[in-house]
Amino acid sequence: MLDIHQLHVFVVAAETLNFTQAAQQLHMSQPSVSQHIQSLERHFDTALFVRNGRSLELSDAGLTLLPLAKEAVRLSLHIEETMASLKKGVYGHLIVGCTTTPGKYVLPHLLAQFHQKYPKVRVTCQVAPQMEALHQLEEGKFHFALFSLPHQGFAALDVIDFTCDPIVLIAPLNHPWAKRKEIEPRELLEGQFIMREPSSGTFLAIREALAKHDISISDLHILLTLGNAEAIALAVQEGIGVGFVSKIVIDRLCRDRVAEVHIHNMDICRQIYIGRNNRRIESGAQKAFWDFVTAESRLPTAP
Repeated sequence: MLDIHQLHVFVVAAETLNFTQAAQQLHMSQPSVSQHIQSLERHFDTALFVRNGRSLELSDAGLTLLPLAKEAVRLSLHIEETMASLKKGVYGHLIVGCTTTPGKYVLPHLLAQFHQKYPKVRVTCQVAPQMEALHQLEEGKFHFALFSLPHQGFAALDVIDFTCDPIVLIAPLNHPWAKRKEIEPRELLEGQFIMREPSSGTFLAIREALAKHDISISDLHILLTLGNAEAIALAVQEGIGVGFVSKIVIDRLCRDRVAEVHIHNMDICRQIYIGRNNRRIESGAQKAFWDFVTAESRLPTAP
């Protein structure tokens, strides 16, 4: 009879290709990990790893076993959670991947509401670049993910609109635009900008909004590129230039220290989505969370 715990040890060892790292993740000793692997190899009467000096690789048998072992471990967890939920209510562990702004400012509010209803569910939030979050979701390492990038290439995902994140232009308080009620889109060509990286959802939303006014984002004078909205807000506050950031960040960090600049006939919204993998076995906790966020009354709007 196969031992699910041994299969779990094998999965972690196969993903790390390092028994010492696997032991650290599993909170076990390295000899114990080796013993579990050897026991599985005796059970199947075949080697699961190929050891070449200091390097470790999966054998053909190991490569065949890995996806089956992952599915067996997931199914075992699903059975445990489902049967326990019959007696004790919904409980379990959710892993939610998200990008920086949703992770810091949107998700905590939602999770606080969810925790009030399901206090026995533990949630881990892992901040990751958007494409990485989508791949992790597709591979089953994340149960859910919040993102703002196009997702048409991920057929295994169920995706819904989660919230709209308004993107606004901010300027130092002594900037000429700060004293204006509104500026025209073409005036943006005169500004000195601090921008997010081209792969970010904010950058893509700005590019799309500018294109509607026949302005290419490459025509803007970009002084500095920074990797998060908070850094841009602080740079603007220091007078380095102007920048586009999430309104959530302004409201939480620097409302009285920068000026919001309205652009005529240009409203920029970064749509944030939440997705799950529809080809993975769903635990009771995962179903409860998805039902919670898809209920119309639960969908948050950006502050």
